[in-house]
Amino acid sequence: MRLKFCGAAQTVTGSAILVTAKDQQVLIDCGLYQGSKALQERNYGPFPFNPAEIDAVVLTHAHIDHSGLLPKLVKEGFRGPIYATPPTKDLCEIMLADSAYIQESEVERKNRKLARQNKPLLAPIYTVADAHATMERFEAVDYYRRVAVTPNIIAVLRPSGHMLGSALVELHVVEEEKRITLLFTGDLGASNRPIVPDPEKPGAADFVIMEATYGDRAREEPEDNYIELARIIKDTFRRGGNVIIPAFAVERTQDLLYGLNRLIHSGELAPQNVYVDSPLAVEATRVFARHVDLFDEEAQRFRHFAGDVPIYFPNLRLVRTPEESMQLNKIKSGAVIISASGMATAGRIKHHLKHNLWRPECSVVFVGYQAEGSLGRQIVDGEPIVRIHGEYVKVQAEIHQLEGFSAHADQRELIDWVSRLERLPRAIFLVHGEERALADLQELLHRRLGVPIEVPAHLSEYALADTSTQIASGLATGRFQPTLWSTTRQLMDVLRELERADIPAEELSELLAQAESLRQTAIRTLKDGSAA
Repeated sequence: MRLKFCGAAQTVTGSAILVTAKDQQVLIDCGLYQGSKALQERNYGPFPFNPAEIDAVVLTHAHIDHSGLLPKLVKEGFRGPIYATPPTKDLCEIMLADSAYIQESEVERKNRKLARQNKPLLAPIYTVADAHATMERFEAVDYYRRVAVTPNIIAVLRPSGHMLGSALVELHVVEEEKRITLLFTGDLGASNRPIVPDPEKPGAADFVIMEATYGDRAREEPEDNYIELARIIKDTFRRGGNVIIPAFAVERTQDLLYGLNRLIHSGELAPQNVYVDSPLAVEATRVFARHVDLFDEEAQRFRHFAGDVPIYFPNLRLVRTPEESMQLNKIKSGAVIISASGMATAGRIKHHLKHNLWRPECSVVFVGYQAEGSLGRQIVDGEPIVRIHGEYVKVQAEIHQLEGFSAHADQRELIDWVSRLERLPRAIFLVHGEERALADLQELLHRRLGVPIEVPAHLSEYALADTSTQIASGLATGRFQPTLWSTTRQLMDVLRELERADIPAEELSELLAQAESLRQTAIRTLKDGSAA
């Protein structure tokens, strides 16, 4: 049996892991890359496998970084089933079509410019028609049901606590009369989150493929964040501004609505003009309302006070049309605008940032992870000026980042969860994380469990050995080392900070001389390597 890490390896997006047992192939997730332009370019390249040879896909949840390349997979020849929970299937129906529409719109806009320059035109990764064709391959699977995804591979989906319908995936594989269990966390949820139940305790597994998004940090308590959000809203309204919240249309927006409703019912916050400005978020909220029976016990109790669907409340306005969205830009104060995308990489949120980011009386509240290279990351990291729709905008609004809203388990929760396995696994593979998170979690888990903790590189492949102490092939077991390119990115971050700081000219000159020396050394190394 082999594992091939086709995405989310040493980065946070593009989740895709290929499981091969004899002549059978199962793909766990098929996600879109988000973040830097270099990462997004991977979306346009060929798959590192033949889509027509994949027997089945098992989807952990609906977020685009886990599902967003499924239409491309189908477009390029995949004809098998896609197994997912009923809420995940319903959410993918709207999310994949929305992703395709955004791609078609972006390509159309770029092609108008290319046509004027007499340059070759672009094609979208996939179209809305491709997204609709993909939905025909979905098969809804309830939690705990055993499904034979191939003759020798059985899948079981269990609640992962990340979002509505998200699942841990157990694969029970029989190969050469041996049974091996693989456990994929997908995105593991934090405990005590609104709406969704906590992640289910893991059973027994030979190999665990585990996310590490927050492997280097602790998460604030959600209740503290809702109180802080109420304070930010009240302070901003007193200054005469708006509160702009970039939020993922699916899961984060609904969590915010639930939390705001609880603040209103508890008296912490007066009913406000809350606008959800995202067609996808509006449709996703309807999907959540259809599956309210899957909400957790606390949400079920709150329904007795707040009504049958506790994510709806008075003064909530769901914005659908572009014309309605543009009208929001005329509101100068007293509005809470929740809009997608959560990393501010696309969507209507960019218009709201363009109109409010330069205003000191306004506040921008980030309530989720911001990937390297995204507009949200630039703002959170303190860039004084950012570029939005080709224009430079000063960052003068108050910027807040409330990480307690994250749907990901933090470092302690990740370690506690995997430590509850019924027996030690042969090895753990860490994916879906940036380098520091991966390195920190690898060291802590190795110290705690004493088993091999691997950090696979992009496109690395592992043959799973029949021993309890080693992995037959792939990266050598040992501490994860940052790549040359990651070190370069970190250096660039520091240099940008130096540019903004008041560094004496002589010190800056010395640093530039050292950088030039490093560049010359690299050039000599390159020449020596070419000569050899």
